[in-house]
Amino acid sequence: MVLRLDSADRDFESRFRQLLEGKRESSQDVSDTVAGIIADIRTRGDDALVELTNRFDRTRYGAADLRIPQDEIDKAAARVSDEVRAALQTAHDRIRAHHEKQKPTDHIYTDPLGVTLGTRWTPVDAVGIYVPGGLATYPSSVLMNAVPAKVAGVGRIAMVVPTPGGQIAAPILLAAKIAGVTEIYRVGGAQAVAALAYGTATIAPVDKIVGPGNAYVATAKRQVFGQVGIDMIAGPSEVLVIADGSANSAWVAADLIAQAEHGAGARSILVTTEKGLADSVAAEVDRQIDLLPNPANAREGWHDYSAVISVASLDEAVVLANRIASEHIELALDDPQSILPSIRHAGAIFLGHHTPEAIGDYVGGSNHVLPTAGTARFASGLGVLDFMKRTSILGCDPMTLSALSQAAVTLAEVEGLDGHGRSVSIRLNR
Repeated sequence: MVLRLDSADRDFESRFRQLLEGKRESSQDVSDTVAGIIADIRTRGDDALVELTNRFDRTRYGAADLRIPQDEIDKAAARVSDEVRAALQTAHDRIRAHHEKQKPTDHIYTDPLGVTLGTRWTPVDAVGIYVPGGLATYPSSVLMNAVPAKVAGVGRIAMVVPTPGGQIAAPILLAAKIAGVTEIYRVGGAQAVAALAYGTATIAPVDKIVGPGNAYVATAKRQVFGQVGIDMIAGPSEVLVIADGSANSAWVAADLIAQAEHGAGARSILVTTEKGLADSVAAEVDRQIDLLPNPANAREGWHDYSAVISVASLDEAVVLANRIASEHIELALDDPQSILPSIRHAGAIFLGHHTPEAIGDYVGGSNHVLPTAGTARFASGLGVLDFMKRTSILGCDPMTLSALSQAAVTLAEVEGLDGHGRSVSIRLNR
C-alpha cells in the first residue's frame, strides 16, 4: 500500500523527512568493483574491454567487432517502421529547435577605463554518450544527449550502448543516425565509461561523458570525473504532481504510474489539497497498474517508494515541492501560473492538466536528462551549455595598464607574490 501522509498530523514532519531521506538505490557497494574495471581498462585496453564486454553481455566479440560499421547502422535504420521514423524525426526537430535557442553569443566590450573585456564560447571537441541497453530501449535518450551536443558544435560524438546477447534495437541506431552521432560502439557498463575516459586502441578518449546508466555506470562516471567532464550522477527517476480539486484522478494516476514504471527505485509523489482526490487517485493507480502488460516495476515503484500527501493549501504544497526538489513537477491545476513563480527547485515543470510529463520525455522539445534525488536545488537539466566552455577575454593598452597597475601591485605585495607585481611594474619602466 502506498505511503499516505497528511500535513495536519502531529508526526508529519518526521515521516516526511524519512520519505526524503529514504534510499532508493541498491545498497551494494560497487565502488571497488568499478575501480578494478577502470584500472583494467587503463592497463590492458582493448583486451580488457573485449573480455568484460563478452562476459557481461554474453557475446563473442573481438576488438574489430566493437565499433558498429555504417552499413550495419544503415540496414538497421531501414528496418524501422515509417511511423517510428516519423516520430523520431519529429522529436529530433523539436529538441533541436528548442536547444538552438540556448546557444550563447560571444560578448566583447570596452569598459569606461578602456580595458577590453569579454566572454568567448567554444564547444567541447569530443563527447561520449552512454545509452542504456538490456531491460529497455531508449532512442529518446540518444536524441536528448546527442542533439544539444550537435547544436553546441561538438565535432565528435561517440556513443556506447550495451548489446546483451549481441542484440541492439534498430530505433537506437536510427536515432543516432538522425542526431548525427559519428561513432557507435557495442560496449556498456563501467568498462565503456573507462574506455571513453582513458581511451583504448579502438575507442579514442573523449572530453566529456553524458547519459544515464545503472549503479556501475554512475559510479564509473564519478570515478573518472577530472580525467573527463560528466553531466551529472543521475539517480532513480521521480515525479511530483501538485493537484487541486480541478484535477482528473484518472489522469493524475496515469502520470504517477508513468514514472513508477521505470523501476529501479523510481518514485511518484502526489501532493493535493483535496483528500477526496487523494483517495480516488490512490485507488485509481492500483486499478491502472493491473491493466499494464508488465506491472511489476510500476507496482514496486508505487508501493515501495511513492507517497500521497494531503495538505491544507497550495502554499503548503509549494513549500513541500521546494524541499523535495523533484526531477519533474506537474502542476495539475486550472491555473498553474499562480504558483509557478514560487517553485524554485525543479528539474522541469509541466503546466496544467494537458501537459503530462511523458510529453517532455519525447517530443515537447525540452531535455529529459534532469537532476534527481533533490539535486535540483543546485543543478540543471542537460542543455547546450553543458557541451560548451566559456573563456574570458582581457586586453589592456599602455594607458589602461598604467591606470590599473598600482592596485594590482599592491594586492600582489599583500599576497607575498612579488613576481606577480614585477610582471606589472616592469611594463611601466620603459
